[in-house]
Amino acid sequence: MLYDKARIFVSAGGGGDGCLSFRREAHVPHGGPDGGDGGHGGDAVLVCDDSFRDLQTYKRRAHYRATRAGHGEGDQRHGANGPVLEIPVPPGTQVASWDGSTHDLVVPGQRVVVARGGAGGRGNKRFTTSTRQAPRLAERGLVGEEGWVDLRLKLLADIGLVGVPNAGKSSLLARMTRAAPKVGAYPFTTLEPVLGTLEGAERQLVIADIPGLIEGASTGAGLGHDFLAHVERTSLLVHVLDLDPADGSDPLENHATIEAELRAHDPRLASLPRVLALSKADLVPAQDAAAAAELWREHLGDEVAVIVTSSATGQGLDELAAELLHRVPLTAGAGAASQPAPLEAPLAEHKVFRPAAGRGFSVQRQDDGVYRVEGEGIHRLLARHDLDNDEALAHVEGRLRRMGVISALEAAGFEPGDDVEIAGVLFELHPG
Repeated sequence: MLYDKARIFVSAGGGGDGCLSFRREAHVPHGGPDGGDGGHGGDAVLVCDDSFRDLQTYKRRAHYRATRAGHGEGDQRHGANGPVLEIPVPPGTQVASWDGSTHDLVVPGQRVVVARGGAGGRGNKRFTTSTRQAPRLAERGLVGEEGWVDLRLKLLADIGLVGVPNAGKSSLLARMTRAAPKVGAYPFTTLEPVLGTLEGAERQLVIADIPGLIEGASTGAGLGHDFLAHVERTSLLVHVLDLDPADGSDPLENHATIEAELRAHDPRLASLPRVLALSKADLVPAQDAAAAAELWREHLGDEVAVIVTSSATGQGLDELAAELLHRVPLTAGAGAASQPAPLEAPLAEHKVFRPAAGRGFSVQRQDDGVYRVEGEGIHRLLARHDLDNDEALAHVEGRLRRMGVISALEAAGFEPGDDVEIAGVLFELHPG
């Protein structure tokens, strides 16, 4: 069974705490603070790995947590950074993170950081100034990012076989490639996409057999809605059409139904090149098959090649293979997607820009008289310090004043000694 969807919860590692330490040794009169910094928490990274074929692994295990960094120690020893957590996914995986960002991993070795590790706290040595020779405060490490990540596998195929159920797609794939799909004389024989490789003189093409589509597939009817995504990356579609459907349906209506569902799912699919394979020619008289091919050529025009085929006798399969090898360009499809893009000349110098943490805040007075301060930067400040430590509390108050929080509180009616709530922490504030 092909597992093409998964949802996993990833947690980056937390940063290590800074150390509060003083050097005390015999015959060393000027020891002073020597607390080291905490390390940076490990990132959670998705890695494109071509040894994986589907997302089955993530159906059995859904939670992935990176390791926390080491804490700082005395003698200015810094904590070790947490190791990076690498989560392998197969080529063709589309990633949707909890923050709304999306990524496509198609080239083996591609990496994307989905959760960044928390920053480490500073040791008391970092707070030494000319007027504060023996600081008795150190920062805590911050927690790493975490959230749910949706994974969706879209097969990297050059060609997609589409058609109504029991149109002969699986039989066609089995005869043209070494694939061994299940074949049966009943609808919905194929319950999952099947890949096969078409061998050419100088190249290979990957062909995907997409389970039978029915009317309404793009909106969830039948099996097609789950597997239409697998034809999004193809560069050519082969519409397999039964010359004489056993259920008595009209081939013209079957063709129109499939084309309408492809357009409804993704307008790009409507613009892909087409080849029409009229299947099961061994079940109708030769003259009827030839006449049907001429009618379809008139109906579709010169841009769509129409080929009469039979998986039972092999009729038209060589012609179809040659047409596919001719129509799929070397620079398109799965073959090109699996090759790394050519490298440009290395830059002498480069910079990496990342969004800064939010610095805005808001102040609200609650009904019980407590002043609540909201803001990402304010929450990070409180998370880093122990408010039971008087020196740390004084440091936090000084930072709040420089950030403009004290002025905003006073404008809202705050008076020294009033209760302030920040990030769920309630304390008396005495700015002085």
